[in-house]
Amino acid sequence: MKLTFFGAAGEVTGSQHLIEVGDRRILLDCGLFQGRRAESRAKNEQFHCRPRDLDAVILSHAHIDHCGNLPGLYRSGFRGDVFCTQATADVADLMLTDSARIQAEDAKYLARRLDRGQPAVEPLYTSEDVAGLVGSFQPLSYHQWHELADDVRIRFSDSGHILGSAITELEVEEHGELRRIVYTGDLGRRGLPLLRDPEIVEGCDVLITESTYGNRVHPSPDDLMGELKRIIDEAAIVGGRVVVPAFSLGRTQHLVYFLNELSNRGELSSVPVYVDSPLARRVTRVYRDHKDIMDEDVQELMRKDSDPFGFPELTYIGRQDESIELNGREGAFVVISASGMCEGGRVLHHLKHAVPHVENTIVLIGFQGRHTLGRKIADRQPFLRIYDNEYAMRANVEVLSGLSAHADALDFRWWFEAMHATSSIGQAFIVHGEDDGAQAQAATLNEFCDEPPIIAEPGRTYDV
Repeated sequence: MKLTFFGAAGEVTGSQHLIEVGDRRILLDCGLFQGRRAESRAKNEQFHCRPRDLDAVILSHAHIDHCGNLPGLYRSGFRGDVFCTQATADVADLMLTDSARIQAEDAKYLARRLDRGQPAVEPLYTSEDVAGLVGSFQPLSYHQWHELADDVRIRFSDSGHILGSAITELEVEEHGELRRIVYTGDLGRRGLPLLRDPEIVEGCDVLITESTYGNRVHPSPDDLMGELKRIIDEAAIVGGRVVVPAFSLGRTQHLVYFLNELSNRGELSSVPVYVDSPLARRVTRVYRDHKDIMDEDVQELMRKDSDPFGFPELTYIGRQDESIELNGREGAFVVISASGMCEGGRVLHHLKHAVPHVENTIVLIGFQGRHTLGRKIADRQPFLRIYDNEYAMRANVEVLSGLSAHADALDFRWWFEAMHATSSIGQAFIVHGEDDGAQAQAATLNEFCDEPPIIAEPGRTYDV
């Protein structure tokens, strides 16, 4: 068996891992690289996994760094099935359609800026590619083994990361021997409201695990709710705006859920809250459609509150003119808008109006990749470039990691230990982490694996 890591190796973006067993070629995820425009473009344009020769793709969840280049794979000749949960299929359809729209808009914008004679910048894929790709989705239920072929079967367990996210158990027969592979995708947190905790799976011959926060411990979600209340209370006093860059999928729904809880308790200041993201509004509808796979707290809440994603102070913004009006609004308000790393979308307009003023606050609630505007805000750089203009950074910056949907160091240790208790873990490969997180993850895993854990190198093939 061979494993090759084409993305999310040594970094936290562009997940793409190839498994080759005999004549079978199966790809785990196919995400977009995100970061510096030119560098990301070069990576996203090239596929080294030979798309036409792939038998299938297994999609762990619908975040764009895991699913975002599937239409590009289709455009390059892939015609196999994509296996995922039903909720992931529903959300990925929305995410990929939106991605194609953004790429088309970006291509038009860049075309206006090109010098005469320069080649046009084409989208990585189109809405037609998305439609073709979505037609290959094969939704599978949790907890049941599904035969993909005579010598390959798969089972999904809930990873607790976002709606529909899955831990993949893959069993393949090679030379008459059964080999067992477990891929975490992105592992979720214990005790985070809305979603179920990550499920324990049995040990394996090969483990492929993410390591985003392998070296950190998150604050309690209860602490986060208190911090949100404090920030909004302070904004209400000074009349400032609170801008929260948040991914349309996952982060926004968790944040709205927390604010809904504060509203239900009567602890939310009488400040308007806006979700300014058409995609987030559509994704939230999918969350409402799949409330049955959420945790017990949600089931209990719905006995007295039929909508965990709505409260009197909240408005979902749809039209662009409504979004623009917010930037001229006086007084305190909260706006939640994509993207989470501040690399595109409506949040850029809100940021350029907010960052120069001391009464405003920027709240970062998720991981900020290297070279992104979000990382520069987190580092409190004195000047920020937004839409080719420089803005002095005078707003307050709050970094709240309590809302992260990724497992932290304690969650990983709990999960590895419980997995090891069922049966041994053979060889582990560490992906989806920057160096510090990956190194810490390797040190933790070394206690539970038969072989020293390997931090996967980009483009390298490993014989297992």
